[in-house]
Amino acid sequence: MFRKKKKQETYDRENQKPVIRASICTGEQVAGFQDIHTGKFHEVQLIRNDRDLEEFLERYGIDEANVGRTY
Repeated sequence: MFRKKKKQETYDRENQKPVIRASICTGEQVAGFQDIHTGKFHEVQLIRNDRDLEEFLERYGIDEANVGRTY
């Protein structure tokens, strides 16, 4: 009945882009942000299933079309 509102977290939209990293060998996926200037990746969350991905996108207010993928 009385649920807490999920607080939307922020990231530096000018200097970072959302990225899903996937291992070629194991298929493990990790969501995070990549600095557009240095290329440094900041890991935020392990993606084990579709719900984890949805949670990441919802938490940061990201559209799935705007997420880059690296292998």
